[in-house]
Amino acid sequence: MSQPQHRPIRSFVRREGRLTAGQQRALDRLYPRYGIDWSGGQIDLAACFGRPAPLVLDIGFGDGDALAEMAAALPHRNYLGVEVYRSGTGRLLRRIDSEQLSNLRVMLADASELLRDGIASASLAGVQLFFPDPWTKKRHHKRRIVQADWLAQVADRLQPGGFLHMATDWSDYAEWMLSLTDAEPRLENPHGGYAPDAGDRPETRFERRGLRKGHGVYDLMLRRVQSAALR
Repeated sequence: MSQPQHRPIRSFVRREGRLTAGQQRALDRLYPRYGIDWSGGQIDLAACFGRPAPLVLDIGFGDGDALAEMAAALPHRNYLGVEVYRSGTGRLLRRIDSEQLSNLRVMLADASELLRDGIASASLAGVQLFFPDPWTKKRHHKRRIVQADWLAQVADRLQPGGFLHMATDWSDYAEWMLSLTDAEPRLENPHGGYAPDAGDRPETRFERRGLRKGHGVYDLMLRRVQSAALR
């Protein structure tokens, strides 16, 4: 007798509003140029950019403004932004086109599935996760993207010395992230806790909203060690 199939737990719920006409035009016209279609299997990411360069994976870029700023400020890197919402993707596509950000590509996909199946070990210079859904209710914590198995996948995909930069404005999610990263032997925390500043990360819309509500902002910056023995 076959075993029942269980649907994977998603770290997002699709509540996407209606696309604007401009966002839909951008998806129709610009996604074939700046987007990456993925239906499974490992991706030759250097070929997608047309050049070899350190590759940073940005997960859940929202409206895309912060990611576009980083790509413009750090042209020696390639950036791949992965998002499940088409509205923010359409907005970012228009900015990529208007500013000719040749080092930035986008993908409409589930980032956890992409990490698991589409990205080779030791192929990323960095991973960015800024202001993910905090899933504040305790019974929903299993939906948080940051889990022990997810961190293990990130550590495997990072090159030695590669970075994982996460940020949240929810204190209990920050503590959750800190506890789980401390338990992953392939990631080290050079600050011993939260980073003293945001580093290369520009201020985001989600951050501004959190600050208006009186939330603190917590950045975690981890490095991939050469081996667990170096811890």
